[in-house]
Amino acid sequence: MLMPKRVKHRKQFRGSMKGKALRGNAVTQGEYGLVATEPCWIKSNQIEAARVAMTRYVKRGGKVWIKVFPDKPVTAKPAETRMGSGKGSVEYWVAVVKPGRVIFEIAGVPEEAAREALRLAMHKLPCTCKIVAREKVEGGETSEE
Repeated sequence: MLMPKRVKHRKQFRGSMKGKALRGNAVTQGEYGLVATEPCWIKSNQIEAARVAMTRYVKRGGKVWIKVFPDKPVTAKPAETRMGSGKGSVEYWVAVVKPGRVIFEIAGVPEEAAREALRLAMHKLPCTCKIVAREKVEGGETSEE
């Protein structure tokens, strides 16, 4: 699973997910991308499940980019524990995703295969998403081919 090697603070507040994504809202490396349409926390195991579904469908062809990283710790107290006695221990890590954020990108496969792979990955994620294609108007980007 993805998680940070080290963090400055072991536990965090929950925070808020107001507004739209200001950064990471354009398909930059791949040809097709998966964009979140609602705010959510994506767990590290959900990111891994979506990545596995995509790479298995394209039979390890093409290239997949993961554009989010789970860097927020989520704590939980044990079951049947009384209130008080401090904050719980870190249970899992999440990536905070706002609407408009690109979660995955894929390139090097035909359009139908890319869309189907992204559709399979979409079912592994806790938020609704849409599939977008890269705009070919960013000033003659033929250097990658």
